[in-house]
Amino acid sequence: MTRRELLVTGGAALAGAGLLLGGTARAEDPPAADGYTPVETPNGATLPFVMKDGVKEFHLIAEEVEHEFAPGCKVKAWGYNGRTPGPTIECVEGDKVRIFVENKLPEPTSVHWHGVLLPCGMDGVGGLTQPYIQPGETWAYEFTLIQHGTQMYHPHVDEMTQMAVGMMGMFVIHPKKASRKIDRDFSIFLHMWAIEPGTYRPDPSVMLDFNTFSFNGKAFPGTAPLVVRTGQRVRIRIANLSMDEHPSPSPAPTAATFRSPRGGPKRRSSCPSEPRATSNGSPTSRGTGPSTATNPTTS
Repeated sequence: MTRRELLVTGGAALAGAGLLLGGTARAEDPPAADGYTPVETPNGATLPFVMKDGVKEFHLIAEEVEHEFAPGCKVKAWGYNGRTPGPTIECVEGDKVRIFVENKLPEPTSVHWHGVLLPCGMDGVGGLTQPYIQPGETWAYEFTLIQHGTQMYHPHVDEMTQMAVGMMGMFVIHPKKASRKIDRDFSIFLHMWAIEPGTYRPDPSVMLDFNTFSFNGKAFPGTAPLVVRTGQRVRIRIANLSMDEHPSPSPAPTAATFRSPRGGPKRRSSCPSEPRATSNGSPTSRGTGPSTATNPTTS
């Protein structure tokens, strides 16, 4: 499967999903700024923070994790805070942030804030802009966010290996003033893996022959669907740290906003007189309940 085929297939799956978001850890989401819809990370979580003297403090832990792509498909991967990809970091333009990174890996690491405008010393390139974060050490990154957009974070120490085994996460920065209301805001991280039958660890040396494709670390049937209601304005943020060939990774964080169209695919029933039902189970006419249309219009 080519990257284009993957994105086309994945886009159709995202647009066509119509069940409840079963894997989003909303309890871990920090409060968003006034007027903003918090980002939802299906099958994932948002990194909590504490306010200290006007600074948002976050804590990332780089560590080995036991990860399940789908029922029965488990591997030993690397990630952050017990998961891969790591939890989504969510901030607002103008925030001053302090991010502690604790290294529980057996080798050095660092964190690069991909696409974020910041001082050189905070860029996270181990051995160049900062010392390596050695096993057992904690490093503090501190900077003010002077932009908004969809960015991401990943290591910059032996990055081809560390990213290949799962070290990455989304970094979302809301604008100071929202240009338009968004009803649902989703974050999706794409990745490709090489997992040989009978092994328990992804192979970081593979550059072409990937056999597992994940959305937020999950492969079908483990992926959580996206649910929107008819007429809602939806934003889907997509990041991609997969690789087609060495040494060129394809990092492409982007975001698309569209309104869920009215109507959807007709359901077939073995009982022609069966009444339609809303999500709460009560009979209703066409047009209510979650949308499952597959041709969103951009706006």
